Amino acid sequence: MLRTLLRRRKRALSSADVTVADQPQVRRAVTAAALGNTMEWFDFGVYAYLAGTMGKVFFPSSSPGVQVVSTFATFAAAFLVRPLGGLVFGPLGDRIGRQKVLAATMIMMAASTFAVGFLPTYAAVGFAAPLLLLICRLVQGFSTGGEYAGATTYIAEYAPDRRRGFLGSWLDFGTFVGYALGSGLVTILTVTLGSQGLEDWGWRIPFFVAGPLGLIGLYMRLKLEETPAFKKEAAYAAAEGGGDASSTGEAPPTARGTLKEIFTKHWHAVLICMGLVLLYNVTNYMVTSYLPTYMTVTLDENDTTAQLLVLGTMLLVVLTITTVGHTSDRWGRRPVFLAGSVALIVLALPSFLLIREGGILLPAVGCAVLGLLLVCFAGTAASTLPALFPTRLRYGALSIAFNISVSLFGGTTPLFTSALVEVTGNDLVPAYYLMVAGVIGLVSTLFLHETAGKPLRGSGPMVETHGEAERLVAHSRAAAGRQARDIWIRLRHPWAHQPPGDRRD
Repeated sequence: MLRTLLRRRKRALSSADVTVADQPQVRRAVTAAALGNTMEWFDFGVYAYLAGTMGKVFFPSSSPGVQVVSTFATFAAAFLVRPLGGLVFGPLGDRIGRQKVLAATMIMMAASTFAVGFLPTYAAVGFAAPLLLLICRLVQGFSTGGEYAGATTYIAEYAPDRRRGFLGSWLDFGTFVGYALGSGLVTILTVTLGSQGLEDWGWRIPFFVAGPLGLIGLYMRLKLEETPAFKKEAAYAAAEGGGDASSTGEAPPTARGTLKEIFTKHWHAVLICMGLVLLYNVTNYMVTSYLPTYMTVTLDENDTTAQLLVLGTMLLVVLTITTVGHTSDRWGRRPVFLAGSVALIVLALPSFLLIREGGILLPAVGCAVLGLLLVCFAGTAASTLPALFPTRLRYGALSIAFNISVSLFGGTTPLFTSALVEVTGNDLVPAYYLMVAGVIGLVSTLFLHETAGKPLRGSGPMVETHGEAERLVAHSRAAAGRQARDIWIRLRHPWAHQPPGDRRD
């Protein structure tokens, strides 16, 4: 009994255990991380809105339906190498630091997107044109493999525990701002240049814009410091090993050993992460990447009308996403994910039925419903996913789980749905696809432990002010004192806390 009681005893917090957030540094961290996502999704918005045009430029000999499938196949190819990027950048971020890896991914992402604007067309060089486009997309996918997981890890490790949901939501705020900027630019070019002008040369302009955006993001990331959680973990590892692995007689953990630990000791967290990522990204890519093409190619809507409807949906997401993040800090991550999953199962089919009606009003309502469903996941993911893993494995485990799920289910959503619609002739296939994602997300959420307001695994509490830190330490010492008193009472009078029927006379 004594052994059991002592094992359950919690050590009181000291002032060294509690980290007080540096507010200016927190703002810089959130801004720089969000800007990287803005850059990434600017490219996605451009590519989604230009899918029909890119199909004509790089796959001119195919039918319109096959052109769209070919374009989305090139889009999906980038996701096939994302797990490879996660395998490289994730463990590297756990070894050398988050900031260095995020700067490297920014360089690769900006350069590869900028290069698309210089590619020759199929009419100029034949089959080499789509091959060069594929190479650029593969580089983008490889760099993105370390981007989102690194950015969410960076913000989560800088954010105070009570505001992690709100601050994390700014990362995906950058996501949808980037998408809105990219899609908005393409919409303006479509209106001003017309379809022919866009096909002749206008499609290059959005990719040229990516260059300056990337330089700004790189400058901001180079100015960042390493996260407090990573610094403490690195100091602890150095103290344990005496600053040198040879001092312990053990080799440092290898990449293979790290992967083995992730999939043997944290497999349950990996599965939960993959399920939540599937839920978020299937909804995300359905709305952002496939919906514009669905309305123009499948439903034969006007290009400008479809683009404005989806752009309006993105603006709705941008306006509500930080509110959802703040709500998850108050109500918890699980309730938000549960509500969103159930609503997706129930409302996906009605939303697509409204979109299929044509015109402006009913499709606008359908798109708005999908946008509000999407924001339930987008506003909560960045604070939920990093909390699944301990600090020393967080970047690597999250990169691997996130990118495997995105590659298999998220980025392939436009390809699978467009191909299924082409084969079956059923234009409600996207709704059924979303409903399946909702079921998987619901099951994953049921196994999710609540993390709102709690420290990250493997890290001490993070607070906003020194006064809050002092109150937390004082409360912890008082709780430890009460627990010690209870242990003493149970040792002196073990029968005092037993049910009457179990006490000995």
